[in-house]
Order: sequence, then structure tokens, then C-alpha cells
Amino acid sequence: MSTERLSQLEEPIRVVLAFNDALNRHDVAGMMQLMTEDCVFENTNPPPEGSMYSGKAAVTQFWQDFFQQSPHAHIEIEEIFGVGARCVMRWRYEWVDRSGRQGHVRGVDLYQVRDNLICEKLSYVKG
Repeated sequence: MSTERLSQLEEPIRVVLAFNDALNRHDVAGMMQLMTEDCVFENTNPPPEGSMYSGKAAVTQFWQDFFQQSPHAHIEIEEIFGVGARCVMRWRYEWVDRSGRQGHVRGVDLYQVRDNLICEKLSYVKG
């Protein structure tokens, strides 16, 4: 396999890693620079189906609201791999609630990358 082809296969992972770095900085503008205009985000809440947000404006609003409600949010990557335009990330989401108690949950995100931008992020959680 050529080095150029290998680099193309790794690009979705690089995009998702950059997105997660921006997420952990709570940098919504930086996150949204890595998403397409027609992006789709499926949240884990409310169970069992979660909520779907379509388009950059709706997804931006979700993240702004999320960080207001969870100012200590942090996603630790446990494993990440990609196949073609798809990337799978197993994660641990950690937070501190309003009373100061720490919590966490584990889950998986399925990403689709198009033209080096995330066009789809589907999130699933354990429990």
C-alpha cells in the first residue's frame, strides 16, 4: 500500500482526534470547523433512542448548551480505529455534578468523515 493511500485511510482518525481535542477544550467553534454544513449528531439522551440534531446550527446549539450544563465535561479516548470514511471511538465521559461529585459513563461513537470533515456522529452509551 502506498504511503499516500495509507495517509488517506488515517485522515478520518486525525479529524476525529482533532474534534475530541476541541471538545475537551470546550471549543465549540473549533469543533464545528471540523463538521460539514449538513452534519448530523445523534446524542445518547434521552434513552433509549437519543436526540437527533441536523445541520451545523442545531449541532452548534447542542454543544453550547451541553458545556453550559456540564462545565467539567471530558472525553477520554479508550480506543479508536477507522475503516474507509468511518471511524469508531470507544470513550469514557467524565464530569463533576453541581454538588461536586464526580461521575463517568462509557460508550462508543460512530463517525463518518467526508472531505476531511465529520458529517455524522452517532453516540451510544452503556447502561
